[in-house]
Amino acid sequence: MVVTIKISNELQRELAKKKIFDDEPYEEVIWGLIENDMELNEETKREIAEARKEIKEGKFYTLEEVKKRLDIK
Repeated sequence: MVVTIKISNELQRELAKKKIFDDEPYEEVIWGLIENDMELNEETKREIAEARKEIKEGKFYTLEEVKKRLDIK
């Protein structure tokens, strides 16, 4: 089933910038954006969970500690 959607000219211009090649269908552009978003979200969730674990374990440096180690004032 094919469905037509209505988008603004501004959105159309932004989608056009995302095309890899000139005759790429907008559907492929949109699917690419959706897939990237889904992958990033899962990856980001894992990274956040790992970072929280490291913070709880005390495996981090404060900004002041980093400045001191790098001799930055």
